[in-house]
Amino acid sequence: MNGKLEFERDGRDWPNREASRFVSAAGIRWHVQIMGSGPEVLLVHGTGASSHSYGELAQILAQAFTVIVPDLPGHAFTELPPASRLSLPTMSADLGELLQVLKLKPVITVGHSAGAAILIEMCLDRLIAPDAVISLNGALLPFGSVAGQFFSPLAKLLVLNPFIPKFLSWRASSDRAVGRLIENTGSRLDPEDIARYARLFQSEDHVAAALGMMAGWDLAAFEKRLGGLKARLILVVGGGDRAISPDDAFKVRDRIPKAELVLLRHLGHLAHEERPEEVAEIVLKAAHPHLAAAAALGG
Repeated sequence: MNGKLEFERDGRDWPNREASRFVSAAGIRWHVQIMGSGPEVLLVHGTGASSHSYGELAQILAQAFTVIVPDLPGHAFTELPPASRLSLPTMSADLGELLQVLKLKPVITVGHSAGAAILIEMCLDRLIAPDAVISLNGALLPFGSVAGQFFSPLAKLLVLNPFIPKFLSWRASSDRAVGRLIENTGSRLDPEDIARYARLFQSEDHVAAALGMMAGWDLAAFEKRLGGLKARLILVVGGGDRAISPDDAFKVRDRIPKAELVLLRHLGHLAHEERPEEVAEIVLKAAHPHLAAAAALGG
């Protein structure tokens, strides 16, 4: 069990390690991977995950794009900020500052689960102006009324107790326990992928960051702003997702004029890890005008 992960120790076999760099922005030290060349594509992971979840997808996309994959604040190898900086608006602003430091302006953005909400928030706050936001099983609506009222106060109590992240990281110290958690999302991963998640969950900082996001996010306020999104929104939905109801994507589509839905029938919450090549095709299709323009300039 570790307070925080160390890249030289815990990241020795991290996917795409050669693309990793550490950058200071918004008062924290970020781990970010940048690879490939061409139009810029930003990939943002969800709560409790990390850049590793895009390992294979990033490799595929790097054949045509400059791919940017950060670890969110407190996750994996990015420094844990104060709990007050784990709200949706603050995390979005801090990620925007990271992009400014890197001098990168993504034309396509891809967000998994809570990562999709971060990208939409960044668009609404004019921190980025991509042509498209691709939401992979996006966490874009509040939990059900009873659960939502219970969950956020509970998460606040948990994150304020310094013993809880230590206890939870100890409880999640086995691959078997983590494997059960992932199965409950409707996805099936290889043993080495499960082992990486287990390594993440053994970190007290990583667990504290995940709890802090759960406690600090106000998705009810976010939901009211969804209709203001100007970028094209592509809602990619795993039909077997047990973590977020696929029905949520249909509700979101009805509220956003430019939204469209792509159903991946037999995949779960981690669809991009189960079938990265299918998700890559969706990204390539969305970015076709930029790839055609880049090819024309190259010619």
